[in-house]
Amino acid sequence: MTAFWNEPDFDDHEQVLFVRDAASGLTAIIAIHSSHLGPAAGGTRFWHYADPAASIRDALRLSRGMSYKNAMAGLPAGGGKAVILADENRTKTPEMLAAFARAVEGLGGQYITAQDVNITQDDMLTIAKYTSHVGGMPDQGGDPGPYTAKGIYLGIKAAAKRTLGTDDLKGVRIAVQGVGSVGGGTARHLAAEGADLILGDMNADKAQALADELGAKTASADEILFAEADIVSPNALGAILTEESIPKLNTKVVAGGANNQLATGSEGKLLQDRGILYAPDYVINAGGIITVLRHIDGSGEDEINARVARIPERLEAVWQESDATGETPDIVADKQAKRLIGR
Repeated sequence: MTAFWNEPDFDDHEQVLFVRDAASGLTAIIAIHSSHLGPAAGGTRFWHYADPAASIRDALRLSRGMSYKNAMAGLPAGGGKAVILADENRTKTPEMLAAFARAVEGLGGQYITAQDVNITQDDMLTIAKYTSHVGGMPDQGGDPGPYTAKGIYLGIKAAAKRTLGTDDLKGVRIAVQGVGSVGGGTARHLAAEGADLILGDMNADKAQALADELGAKTASADEILFAEADIVSPNALGAILTEESIPKLNTKVVAGGANNQLATGSEGKLLQDRGILYAPDYVINAGGIITVLRHIDGSGEDEINARVARIPERLEAVWQESDATGETPDIVADKQAKRLIGR
């Protein structure tokens, strides 16, 4: 591994902790980017990295992203992330999770962990036996998917108002990529308003079943991003907006919950040059983290819903500053987040 402070994604992180427990086989990295607004919070992912240096890059990049996301969501939380390095067989044991949890506990609340890629709810229940510094547990609001979907739906309405002159979605043609918990929930909200939906997913049968339920059309996973639509909502894979894909878009808006939609981070200018409004992903998809971190300040359901309901105004603030400065919405969102965390 290279020294983490030499990595391009190192951004004055407050702490980067290497965790090793030989008895259980645990190797993990916990990265704390900022605690300016509160304890650093962000999920733990379990992943096999062919190049171990990639685990450092992931932890650095994702923890910075959580700082921005939590700040823009108006949460009393900073940003952190953890990665557990899996072996080629993806071996995961209760002993490994316990060792990781003890490392989190040893930080004394500086880092709050939660569920992420390849960490299940059962895994989180195991982790919670050894540390209280966890979020998103069954008694803390349950599945965050519906909250994420609600925020994306509200963000799409805000984008429609800005580009189409109305947030009435009846007859508005919207292509939804991904029909899992988040994309499917978003589609149901949109269908309830009478939107003309096109659905696509890697699991074509799943997309067809939801289309039958909602009276929607379908497109293949390869075609859905380029469907002719007023709005395209990516809710599956990241890095789907590239130099190759953006020229093929047939839409006025890209507004969806998939993380890290801009492949290299520079594609916002390509969207802007084509006159396509972009909703920065970590602003529009913040509903999930809003409910996951409800326990930090003891927020109840009314306050959680109020925070989700403020997602459109945060998007509008980004778009207004983008119009005023000429900078792309993704750059503006990053700058607003940095101001909030004192960077």
